[in-house]
Amino acid sequence: MTRTGVLLLLLVFHLSLGQSDYAPYFYDNGPDSLNGNMALFSISEDTPVGTQVYVLNGTDPEGDSVRYGIAFEKGTKEYFTVDSKSGNVTLVSELDREHQDEIAALVSITDGRNRVEEKVRVFITDANDEPPEFLNLPFIVDVSEDTPEGTSLYKVQAADRDLGSGGSISYYLQSPSTTKFTIDSHSGILRIKPGEKLDYETTRTHFVTVVAKDGGGKYNGKYQVMTSNATITINVLDAQDTPPAFVGTPYFGYVYEVSVPGSEIFTVLAKDGDEGSPNPIHYSFADGSGGSYFSINSTTGCISLLTYPVQLRNELFELNVKAAELGPDNVDLGYAITMVTIRVVDLNNHPPTFYGENGPQSRFELTMYEHPPEGEILRGLKITVNDSDQGANAKFRLRLVGPGRVLRVVPQTVLNEAQVTVIVENSSAIDYEKYQFITFKLLAVEIDTPERFSATADIIINLLDTNDNTPKFSSEYYIARIPENSPGGSNVVAVTASDPDSGLWGEVKYSIYGSGADLFLIHASSGIIYTQPWASLDAEVKSKYNFYVKAEDTEGRYSLAEVFVTVLDCNDHPPEFSDNFMEKTMVIGAPVKIEAVDEDAEEPNNVIEYSIMRAEPDNIFEINRATGEIKLKPYIKSMEIVNNITKHKDCKWSLVVQARDRGKPSFSTTTVIKIDITEATPLKGPVADFLMQSRDNPLKALGMIAGFVSVMVLVTVVISTATFLRNNKSNRIMPARRIIRRRREPPPSNFNFKSLFSRPSTASGVQAEEDPEGSVRESVESPGGQNVNLNNNSPWPKPPKPPSAPRLPPPPAANYRPSSERQWPVPTISGTLASRGSKRLRHGTDSNINNALVSELKIRLEQKIQEANKGGYYC
Repeated sequence: MTRTGVLLLLLVFHLSLGQSDYAPYFYDNGPDSLNGNMALFSISEDTPVGTQVYVLNGTDPEGDSVRYGIAFEKGTKEYFTVDSKSGNVTLVSELDREHQDEIAALVSITDGRNRVEEKVRVFITDANDEPPEFLNLPFIVDVSEDTPEGTSLYKVQAADRDLGSGGSISYYLQSPSTTKFTIDSHSGILRIKPGEKLDYETTRTHFVTVVAKDGGGKYNGKYQVMTSNATITINVLDAQDTPPAFVGTPYFGYVYEVSVPGSEIFTVLAKDGDEGSPNPIHYSFADGSGGSYFSINSTTGCISLLTYPVQLRNELFELNVKAAELGPDNVDLGYAITMVTIRVVDLNNHPPTFYGENGPQSRFELTMYEHPPEGEILRGLKITVNDSDQGANAKFRLRLVGPGRVLRVVPQTVLNEAQVTVIVENSSAIDYEKYQFITFKLLAVEIDTPERFSATADIIINLLDTNDNTPKFSSEYYIARIPENSPGGSNVVAVTASDPDSGLWGEVKYSIYGSGADLFLIHASSGIIYTQPWASLDAEVKSKYNFYVKAEDTEGRYSLAEVFVTVLDCNDHPPEFSDNFMEKTMVIGAPVKIEAVDEDAEEPNNVIEYSIMRAEPDNIFEINRATGEIKLKPYIKSMEIVNNITKHKDCKWSLVVQARDRGKPSFSTTTVIKIDITEATPLKGPVADFLMQSRDNPLKALGMIAGFVSVMVLVTVVISTATFLRNNKSNRIMPARRIIRRRREPPPSNFNFKSLFSRPSTASGVQAEEDPEGSVRESVESPGGQNVNLNNNSPWPKPPKPPSAPRLPPPPAANYRPSSERQWPVPTISGTLASRGSKRLRHGTDSNINNALVSELKIRLEQKIQEANKGGYYC
C-alpha cells in the first residue's frame, strides 16, 4: 500500500473516532441564573461565608458523568470552592467590594477524557456596610465675637465608599436647640444661627457635634442607615467691646488707732473686660469722694491715709473709685465705678477685767446656808466686768465653770461693761452634806476678735448647815430570830439609822411601837432591841411578831422601819400518847396504828419516831418508825401460827411502845398496848368493810346487826300476814301434823350472816323449829309453795318467830390440845365466826421449815407463859 493510502486510511479512522467522543460543555443560562458556567454572575459583598452561591451545570454529549472544578489565578485569593460531583459552589472567604469589586476564576468540566475550562469574572455588588468618614480632622475654627449672624464659618466634608444611596451624605448637628450654630445638610457649611451672637466674655469656646449620615441601604438582608460623629471646636476671639471690671468686690478697708499718714489702707483691682487684647487701667476717686483724708495711686489702685486717725471725723467712709480703660492716645474707651468702705476701728489691746468693790479682783467669796431657793440672786457677790476696747473688740461672753446646772450667770453676752449677777438654778445640789464649800470659775472670753482675749475669776461659796435631812434606817425592814427559851432582857436585833446633818441635828433617838411590841424594848441611843425583863416567849403560842421602830432627830423629823421577829422553837415538849394504856384488835395481815402528839412548833422537834421497847412475846411485832403502824412479822400469816406460838388462846399480847422526838435534847414517852389478834373475816363486800372498820367499836357493829334483824322480822311479819289473808280468801285449810323428834347435838358448822336470817334446810325439805317447851316442830312445804304447820291442827299458821342468834361453839376442855386435823374458829370482836378446814402441811423443804418454826414458837411461848404466871401475867 502506498504512503498516500495509509494516510487516507488513518484520516478516515480518525474521523470515525472523533464522531464518537465529544467534549463536555457548560450550560449558559444567562446573567440572572444561579446555575450554568458563572458567566456574568454577581454576588453581594455581605454574603456570609459558607453560603452556597451557585451551581455549575453542564453535560456530556455521550451522556457520561461529568465533574466540575474551579481555580484562581496564581497569587490571588481563593473565594470559592466547588463540589466536583454536584457542582455546588460555596463562598469560603469574606467579600469586600470597597477592596475588590470583581473576582477572576477558571471553571472546568470534564468527562474523564476531555476537559473544558472557561475563564469567568464574578462581580461583587455593593452593600451599605461603610459609614461616612470625615475629612480634614480635627475641625477647629477661630471666630471673632463680633461676627454677624448667618456668616459661614466652616465647611464640613465627609466621604462614604459605598455606592448608590449608601454613598450619599447629609449633615446635621446634635442638640441643635442648645447651640448657637447651624449647618447646611447638603453642603456641610457651618453658620451662626440667626438671632444668636457670640460673646467672648461669656463663652470663649464652643464645642459642636456634627453628624454625617448616609442615604441608607441593605446589609445582611436588612435596611440600615450608618452615621459618623465629629466635634467642631469653635474658639471665640475677643473684640474691644467690654468696659473694665473690678475684681474681688465688695471692698472694705480699716484705719486703726496706730495708723500714720501715708499708711496703705486698701488696694483695688480692675481688669479690662476684653481679656484677649486688654488695655491699661487708670484709677481715680469719682466726684472727689476721697477728700483730704485719702489718696489713690492711678496705676496700682492703692488707697493711702493722708492724716492721723484722731483727725478723722467719722468712723465710716465710703469712697467711689473709678477704673477707666485707656485706648490709643489715652482715649477713654470705657470705665467702671465701685465703692470702697473704710472703717476707723480700735485695736484690740485690752482684755476683759473683773472688778470688785475695791478695784480689779480675781477672787470672790460668799457664805450662805445650804439649799437656797431656786431663782435667788446671790447678792453677796458684787462683781463688775469691763473691756476698754471699742466696738467688736469690747464684746465678750460670760460663762460659769463648775458643778453643772447649779448656778447661772446673767448676762451671758456683754458689750464693754456689765454688772455680773449669779442666780441659783439647782437648790438641791447646794448641799452642805456633800460639799462644805463650792468653787466656780467665772470666765469672760471675747467673741469676734482674732485674739480671743479672756479673763477668769474664782467664786468660792462657803455653805452653812441646816436641818434638812431625815434620819434614815439602814434597811426598810429588819428580820430577827430568837430562841423561845431566851431569858427576859435578851438582845433581839440592833437597828441603825443615820442623819447626815451636823451637830444636834444629826443625833438620832429610837422608839418602838405597834401591836407586836408589848414584849420588846429598844435602847433610845444604840437602837438595840431586847425583850422585856418579864417576857416569856413560847413558839407554840406565838412564833411571829412584827412592830415598827422610829428614828427621830431633835426637831421631830423621823422615819420608820418594820421589824419582824421569829421565835425559834426549842424542844420543850415531849411526845404524848392519848392514853398510857391502849387496847387494840389486830387482824392478821392488817396493821394497827398508834399515834403520839408533840406540841413543839417546828421540825425536827415535833417529828416523832416510834419503836417497840418490850413485847410479850418477843420478836413477834414490828413497827413503822415514822407512822407508828404496828404489824406482825412477815412470817405470821395465819391463826395457826399464832396458836402455835402460845397456849393461851384468850390472852392479849402486850407491847411497850416508845415515841421519841428528834429534837435536841430528845424527849420520849411510852405506852402499853394490848393487842387482841384475830383472823380476817371471809366476808366480802360493804358488810365486811364495815365490820373491819368497826372492829375496835363492837357496840356499833352490834347495833347495826340488831337494826338489820328488826327489819328482817318486820318483812317476815308482812309476808306471813299477806299469806294468811290469801289463804283465808280461798278457804283452803291444809292438813297439818306434829312430829316430835329428839334433839340432836348441833354439828359444828360455819357461821355467817346468811345463817342468821335463814333456816337450815334438810335433805327432805323439812324445816325445823323449836317450841317454847323445847321440842322441835317441823313444817313441810306443800307443792303449791305454801308453808303448812305440822305441829298442831290449827287452821291458821302461826307467824314465824324472830331468828335467834347462833350458838357459839362450846369452850375447849382444860386439857385441850390443838389438833392438826381440825380447828374451831376463833370469834372476832364483831361477833363473826369463821371455820378453817383441815390443812395439811406441805411435805419437803417448806414443811420441814414450818414444823421447825412452829416447834420453836411453842417452846418460846410456853416459857413466856410461865414467866408471866410467875410475874403476874395478865390474862
